[in-house]
Amino acid sequence: MSTPDATDDAVRELLLLMPRLVGRVKRLPVPEQLRSFDLAPRHLSLLSLLLLDGPLTISQLAEKLDLAPTTVSLIVSDLSRKGVLERREDEADRRRRIIDISPDSRPAISEWLSPGAHAWRRALTPLTPAQRRTFIDTLLAYETAVTDTANQAPATEEPADIDQRRPPTT
Repeated sequence: MSTPDATDDAVRELLLLMPRLVGRVKRLPVPEQLRSFDLAPRHLSLLSLLLLDGPLTISQLAEKLDLAPTTVSLIVSDLSRKGVLERREDEADRRRRIIDISPDSRPAISEWLSPGAHAWRRALTPLTPAQRRTFIDTLLAYETAVTDTANQAPATEEPADIDQRRPPTT
């Protein structure tokens, strides 16, 4: 049923699209070499950055991931123990460590994450820079709204009625 409210139509379309999108991404096969590592979304974000941006320091990773350096250091330590990442001295400043994907893991990580990067590039290339910024800002705003809603609703409360135009039934 179509409504005169274009925002409601967009919400409806996104509520149908997002589960399909997440489901398709989850079905991307993890390369055999990486299956035993129990990689979580936080690992994938870090690995994606290293794949796209090349070697970085803990501070640079923390800034780009919007995480505390201690948190990033723990993630890096975990992945280093598993042989996924390697740390090396920064030639310019021996006190700093440069983090990179290990040569043994790079092909598997690239095989796994590159299709997503290619899909985003294909979807975003036709857009103008302003449209891309709007799209990214919209996703960020959605993430914030979902987080705010989850943090505000008590666990025992009934979920809000999906149709905000009519009062919830009692």
